[in-house]
Amino acid sequence: MELDKNILRQMPKTDLHCHLDGSLRIDTILDLAKKQNVELPSTDPKKLKEILVPGLNCPSLVEYLKPFDITLSVMQEAEAIERIAYELAEDAAAENVRYLEVRFSPVLHLQKGLKLPEIVDAAIAGLKRAEHDFDIKTGLIICGMRNINPETSVLLAELTIAYKNRGVVAFDLAGAEENYPAKDHIEAFYLTLNNNVNCTAHAGEAYGPESIHQAIHYCGAHRIGHGTRLKEDGDLLNYVNDHRIPMEICLTSNIQTKAASSFETHPLRFYYEIGLRVTLNTDSRLISDTDVTNELWLAAKYAELNMDDIKNIIVSGFKSAFLPVKEKKLLLERVNRELEQF
Repeated sequence: MELDKNILRQMPKTDLHCHLDGSLRIDTILDLAKKQNVELPSTDPKKLKEILVPGLNCPSLVEYLKPFDITLSVMQEAEAIERIAYELAEDAAAENVRYLEVRFSPVLHLQKGLKLPEIVDAAIAGLKRAEHDFDIKTGLIICGMRNINPETSVLLAELTIAYKNRGVVAFDLAGAEENYPAKDHIEAFYLTLNNNVNCTAHAGEAYGPESIHQAIHYCGAHRIGHGTRLKEDGDLLNYVNDHRIPMEICLTSNIQTKAASSFETHPLRFYYEIGLRVTLNTDSRLISDTDVTNELWLAAKYAELNMDDIKNIIVSGFKSAFLPVKEKKLLLERVNRELEQF
């Protein structure tokens, strides 16, 4: 079913899985590169976009991650990080995203001598400024990286704990999935959970359900990033469903990374029908050339969802937010009132 994109744009929404270094504006990249004397593969906006947006024919997750080297090249200064965080929240607010969780790994921003707290402070400052200027609430998620050593993940978990109640809402594990099992990073998750901090993990995107099993049972993840391959293990799927563990689904990105072969064969419809708590997210607004409105539209079209289904998924997004229950309740009351109009 095709729903009107203008109507979807007007609806209140969440974006729970959104990478800061994958969600820059092209103009900002060009401007920052000029200011910082960073060499880009092209200074033509159109050509640069072609290089940074691998499109749906992208062959793999490894290829999908290549443009991040370019975006990260202009994200090594505090002022740039703050600006990018602010603009991301501004872009999200423009399509009525009311709650945005932005994730990034501060260790990828050390090339010019910034200290880890300065990097986190810059991102939080940008998001807080946007909260003041627009109708949006935000949270920052710090990512450990599977393909960097587990000791670094522990360091990032400590950083997450230091910023608990100061803008950081969770710890995540991202990066290349195959050959880098989540259980190697168990210490970082133990530290996070032991300090009563939320955690999520990328799993079941470039590797099978075993990866999701580890994220939940070894690492205690409260949500699963992607989870595309959960369908291959019915027993685990039932466990995830029974425990209401939310799935952070990113349709466009899943096609690009080949986690799913096409929109038509993506398991979203199956997950939704079986009762899983699914949320729809952008992953990387620039690299996937998308926004939440577009992701909802794709879901409606290819998973054959109607307006009631879309509303349910939107509500699931707010229910799955890493927010204190009082704040979540107030936000949900407001959102439910607004959704009645559609």
